[in-house]
Amino acid sequence: MTARHVLMLMSLGAAGLLAACGGSSSSRTSSQAQAAATTSSTAAATSSTTAPNAPYGPEGIPLEKGPDLAPAATTTQGATVDGVQCAPVEQLVYHIHAHLQVYVNGQPRTLPAAIGMVGPVAEQTPYGPFYGAQQCYYWLHTHASDGVIHIESPSVRIYTLGNFFDEWKQPLTGTQVAGDKGKVTAFVNDKPWTKDPTTIPLTPHASIQLDVGSPVVSPHEISWAGTSL
Repeated sequence: MTARHVLMLMSLGAAGLLAACGGSSSSRTSSQAQAAATTSSTAAATSSTTAPNAPYGPEGIPLEKGPDLAPAATTTQGATVDGVQCAPVEQLVYHIHAHLQVYVNGQPRTLPAAIGMVGPVAEQTPYGPFYGAQQCYYWLHTHASDGVIHIESPSVRIYTLGNFFDEWKQPLTGTQVAGDKGKVTAFVNDKPWTKDPTTIPLTPHASIQLDVGSPVVSPHEISWAGTSL
């Protein structure tokens, strides 16, 4: 066992003790954080991405750079949005992941952790914080600041980027993304998306990029290799 693995286990052990004091939701978060940190360790060793120098987050995906696009705390506080509910536990009948990267005038923005969570609580891992919810999880949410959107639904349904932004209570139009305004250029899996950005489907392993203003950054897909996502 390497020193790195010892550090990881010690950190996660402390996180587990913290979670034990917070009820069943926090305990679940601790287990998820441990699994996520293990995934990150594996991904860092096996996966190549378009940003090889970026630090890996707890889910094995490079953390995004730049200021937060908007605060995660603007998430709707429990009310149903676009048919998307907030449940006390995660719904895993339909469980997929998509990735969102936003640039404003060529500069990256970070999709913050804990979007779609009411009562978020962080578990610390060697790869950064991993969030769970003490009260409820919306079916569309983020656990880390790596751009990964978790789609965890009680039934199979094609959700959209618009559903995610509505739940987050942030605007998304052809001329605005959250608080940033300008012409919006969208890409999905490296290809231009010429329709309304709210209609972009959150499909398995979709790589979504939104550019607000100019210059427009060349699109690139992230690598999911080596992760359990």
